[in-house]
Amino acid sequence: MGHSTEVRQIQTKGKDANSEDFVLEKSIFTNIFEKDIRRVFIYKKAERLAKAIHLITPAFSESVSLRNRIDEIAIGLVDAAILPSGTARMALSRELLALSSVLSIARTGGLLSSMNAEVIAHEAHVLLQEVAAYEEPRLFLDETPTLSGIAKKALARDTSDRSGSTPRKLATQKHTAPQTKGHIKDMEAVTDSAVKDRREAILSVIRNKQKASIKDISTLIRGISEKTVQRELLALIALGRIEKQGERRWSTYHFVR
Repeated sequence: MGHSTEVRQIQTKGKDANSEDFVLEKSIFTNIFEKDIRRVFIYKKAERLAKAIHLITPAFSESVSLRNRIDEIAIGLVDAAILPSGTARMALSRELLALSSVLSIARTGGLLSSMNAEVIAHEAHVLLQEVAAYEEPRLFLDETPTLSGIAKKALARDTSDRSGSTPRKLATQKHTAPQTKGHIKDMEAVTDSAVKDRREAILSVIRNKQKASIKDISTLIRGISEKTVQRELLALIALGRIEKQGERRWSTYHFVR
């Protein structure tokens, strides 16, 4: 009594290939998937599996409970794929586990043909591999120099120049001192910009994970130490952007509710 519908029909002939590309519209790509093309790929895999599941639902006409459950799984896969990456991995794994159980029940009860069960199982296995292999993109930020570090380098360079200078060169250096001050001001502006970029990167990690620890953030943002992350988190708390929950190594940070 196995259902004879071939799942391969999900690739409808003559269909406009561009009709589904709106998922990569800039606003969706930025707001939902945070410019992570791998998450888009996983979403499309989940959507493909959901379509295949929908095609075999007539096979469950004699079991309303199983049909309702497999419909829930199909929608659940699509819903799970748009969640933040850490949450999506767990939600997708849960839906795939439920799908495995329903397919096993259907095959045991003779509701589903071996061919369709194997096609669905294959698509599910491909999606599971993608989910397991996914890694969150790492942000690369150079460690921003502190003002004291800039001053020390400037002082060392000035001392080195003076040690090998003639009286005429020293006079020239004295005359150009205001330019050196202007250079330090420029460096301060660069530093302020780098701090702003670093804080935005930290906020992006917290937004993606909903809550994150110092280790979570320092792992995902390469090039900055945990001490630097902690200092920026304290600054963001003082600005009212985030809140701290827990103490010491169990501390996590989330947006102000």
